[in-house]
Amino acid sequence: MTRVRYARLAAAIYCSMLIGQGRADESAPPAVRPNVILILADDLGVNDLGCYGRRDHQTPHLDQLASEGVRFACAYTAQPICSPSRAALMTGKAPARLHLTNFLPGRPDAPSQRLLQPRIEGQLPLEETTVAELLQQAGYATGLFGKWHLGGPGFGPEKQGFETAVSPPANTPPTLADGGKGEGAITAAAEEFIAAHRNEPFFCYVAHNNPHIPLAAAPELVAEHGDAFHPVYAAMIETLDDSVGRLMKHVDDLGLSERTIFIFTSDNGGLHVLESPGTPATHNTPFRAGKGYLYEGGLREPLLIRWPGVAAAGSVCESPVVLTDLVPTILAAAGIDVATTVGPLDGVSMIGLLRGEPLPPRQLYWHFPNYTNQGSRPASAIREGEWKLVEQLEDASVELFDLANDPSETMNLAAANPDRVDDLRRKLHAWRDRMGAQMPTTNPDFDAALHRRLYIEQDPSRLPPETTAAATGPNWKAWRTAMNKVREGAEPAVTPAAGDIRLHARDAIVHAKTMRYEAEPHKNVLGYWTDPADWAEWEFDVPEAGEYEVEIQQGCGDGSGGALVAVEVGGERFEFTVQETGHFQQMILRTIGQVKLAAGRQRLAIKPQTKPGPAVMDVRRVVLRPIALP
Repeated sequence: MTRVRYARLAAAIYCSMLIGQGRADESAPPAVRPNVILILADDLGVNDLGCYGRRDHQTPHLDQLASEGVRFACAYTAQPICSPSRAALMTGKAPARLHLTNFLPGRPDAPSQRLLQPRIEGQLPLEETTVAELLQQAGYATGLFGKWHLGGPGFGPEKQGFETAVSPPANTPPTLADGGKGEGAITAAAEEFIAAHRNEPFFCYVAHNNPHIPLAAAPELVAEHGDAFHPVYAAMIETLDDSVGRLMKHVDDLGLSERTIFIFTSDNGGLHVLESPGTPATHNTPFRAGKGYLYEGGLREPLLIRWPGVAAAGSVCESPVVLTDLVPTILAAAGIDVATTVGPLDGVSMIGLLRGEPLPPRQLYWHFPNYTNQGSRPASAIREGEWKLVEQLEDASVELFDLANDPSETMNLAAANPDRVDDLRRKLHAWRDRMGAQMPTTNPDFDAALHRRLYIEQDPSRLPPETTAAATGPNWKAWRTAMNKVREGAEPAVTPAAGDIRLHARDAIVHAKTMRYEAEPHKNVLGYWTDPADWAEWEFDVPEAGEYEVEIQQGCGDGSGGALVAVEVGGERFEFTVQETGHFQQMILRTIGQVKLAAGRQRLAIKPQTKPGPAVMDVRRVVLRPIALP
């Protein structure tokens, strides 16, 4: 069997979109609010579909969707791993801002790591406003069908704006009717929801488990794909495609196609390494690496959008976008004013792009301070124009790539472009500061020999695929065994689902002349803090004595940063300097210290010490998070 080759489809039309007889203002509610069907695959690679050039996979329905809408040739995920990319897709916020940067519950620390990972959120906090909540408040019926992966009991989709949530088993006995990843049950539940709400606007989020490991598909389909790079994976892609085709036909049969936005994408790049029996699942040629990596193979996603009357059929958009952009896009399509409902988001609306107007130039950023099961190491990245810089957090080394001429990221041009490296690194570091990004710390138990064996001697980011998955896997068995062994018995570093103490702005006792609680939906803060003598406090109960981490959520507009603020709790006093975040409602999370608290009634106070700018800051919440309990 010859190696599968890919040819990039020529962009016949550059973001060419159909424009109607007049154009409504983007902020004005549309005459008919469109339905939205958002379909998310799980670990689907950017080149796994026929419409993106794959020749050993059969995807006629998705190819049809591309022919009836826009195919984005350069769409990026917000994070190349599942949970944070899903959190960004739900909130429109960067994973670095959310402190949810790795899959849940995350990979435990190990001696093979040069760095210790930061403690990430163990679930999407309920205080975060999702696109489903905003659509529900605007009169949309909302439903999720399939995978959530943003928290367990108490943090599920029904707590985040989904009035209907159906999550069939992720792994099912593979049959033609049901698939091997619950595709049949997920699709049937979505069809029932669409039919039940066909006379009102609806948001239908279909989050498939396909093609995540363990790989499974009907034996009859597997037999038909014997010549594919991975026959089982190819059969799974056909099942996924059939499921999308069912929803397309269902919407058409109900007469809803003309007022329904259809969006198809994936959470992260395809799995290109050996991770479980029967893998690697795919490869992302010509792009480097895959799931878990900040290289193009891990970040690039298929993105198809069909919107009759807005997006020209068969058009191709080369403009770089990020999936965080989908939240403001969906909200704008529904006539929801983001500024007065949720406040600043990290994504931007693509409505103008869909109308044929180029997006203003911008940088795209990623921050991944974690280690993954796929063998990646902590890194950050920035893309500006055709240039991309990747900074390795273990040693601060950088790689600079010219994506226009080297999409495979094989040539590090950093040494030849020191001025460009300095400029991009400066912008990347400034962005991390404005995000309140968590950083890893030195690992005192670091084993250099083990690190060299797992990350240097065999660099998984440069794993070359053989002609088939079966031929690729054996070369990495020893590496996989060692990667699995180093994490045995260890626990991941995530915040607990229960036990933390959350002090909300609305519950504060205010001692102030001007500072007050601002209840508007896009605020929900202690704001108007123009007098440094103003202060706030909370009284609360500590259920169990122990050591608690103190985290404050603060926002600060440009020109107002630098205030020195004291936090008093448990007989301790912590001081921090307010960071500018670009906007007073552009919130970041700051860990300012650790305190031992006795059980019972306690008090926490926030008292500004200085105010060099027009205002101190806005505060949305304080969290006391248990890190050591008896």
